[in-house]
Amino acid sequence: MSSLHAKASRWSSGVIVSGIVAVAAMFLADHYGAPVMLFALLLGMAVNFLSQDERCAPGIDFTARQLLRLGVALLGLRITAAQVMALGWQPVAMVVVAVALTIACGMALARLMGFRMFFGLLTGGAVAICGASAALALAAAMPQHPLKERATLFTVIGVSTLSTLAMVLYPMLTQALGMDALGAGFFIGGTIHDVAQVVGAGYSLSHEAGDAATLVKLMRVAMLLPVIALAAWLARRQELAQGGEGGLGPRPPLLPWFAVAFALLVALNSTGWLPGAVVAAGKSASQGCLIAAMAAIGMKTHLKEILTVGWKPVALMVAETAFLAALFYGLLVLAGMQAHG
Repeated sequence: MSSLHAKASRWSSGVIVSGIVAVAAMFLADHYGAPVMLFALLLGMAVNFLSQDERCAPGIDFTARQLLRLGVALLGLRITAAQVMALGWQPVAMVVVAVALTIACGMALARLMGFRMFFGLLTGGAVAICGASAALALAAAMPQHPLKERATLFTVIGVSTLSTLAMVLYPMLTQALGMDALGAGFFIGGTIHDVAQVVGAGYSLSHEAGDAATLVKLMRVAMLLPVIALAAWLARRQELAQGGEGGLGPRPPLLPWFAVAFALLVALNSTGWLPGAVVAAGKSASQGCLIAAMAAIGMKTHLKEILTVGWKPVALMVAETAFLAALFYGLLVLAGMQAHG
């Protein structure tokens, strides 16, 4: 008990600082309509000197790692089996195909551009699933690497920027293509990265489009579990391979605890036993943990590290975004869901 109390005392300053930055980010996002994760990242980077302070450093590191995992686990409260089943089999099949092929495309392009496979999985997963939240979840399941946090930061910045652009451009694109409300909703839900931007873009067209977009988006969020499992399996395989050369540490689990908790919360939420207030509190807690973790990651980063990434990672994420949009529209055409209104 004394050990736990000592750890809590060590972490408290950093956790409190991360929480203050998270609250400031939420305030700015509410007032200016920009992605809250981006605000948390930028505000965190503005006070990155705190990560060098021995009083704050342990708590900032705890927030960036453990609160991040808790936030990902609580994302399971966003989804129920009934929501997925309500979509019917065609949209579900389209989402599975689109997510799998976009991630495969990201990993292949990353290797062609000279990056590690894990960077392609990170960026492809963020584009294919749910933006910044997916980037943070996948990073948590990946093996440690000196460039891991820098890659995660770049991915969050890139996916938030592209998602905001898509929120503005894609509703106009669906109208230019003459898509009906249902088709437009499926396209927006299947292609825009972050949940908030999907909701904004969908309901800017119509209530029907917004409902369809939100349901398809939640199906993409549900794909987080198998993709985390893939990332964890690849990380485990890499560590075992390194162990064959004499560097084996403790064997990582096939599924991280937060992925198991995510799945259990989806199952529990699907039963309908949880009171609405508990589900709403869990969703808010998830959002708070993820925003605080993003702020903490920002505090551990220096701007000059981001500015040295070059053009290749930018090109990779733009290519993944374009691939997903073209692929999902093609799937809608094949399914006959791109009908003119």
